[in-house]
Amino acid sequence: MTLPSALPPDVERAFRPLHKRGFGIALGAASGLFVFAATAILLLRHEPDAIRLGILCEYFYGYTVSWAGAFIGLAWGFFAGYVAGWFAAFVRNFVMAASLWLGRNRSELEASRDFLDHI
Repeated sequence: MTLPSALPPDVERAFRPLHKRGFGIALGAASGLFVFAATAILLLRHEPDAIRLGILCEYFYGYTVSWAGAFIGLAWGFFAGYVAGWFAAFVRNFVMAASLWLGRNRSELEASRDFLDHI
């Protein structure tokens, strides 16, 4: 049993590690803008039956449903999203590296088992 020396480019691209800082910045920007937009929309509509964002003050220190709170929510949302994105990329990279290492070692073990059977 011979193993190919290189993977096809599409498969190799699928197994490349994610850039942790880049993924963190992307997720942080999206979550920060989401908190800001949700607060701004709530403030502009003035609806009494709107969703209640005040619960975010339990998680984001200094957040209130106000324009100042929208900017504080933007900062906290970016921070929380960055940490979550960085950690998600780290875990994905670790799992991919471990699974590739395990698969490579299993294939080498099977190849050496065939070799040892012929001795």
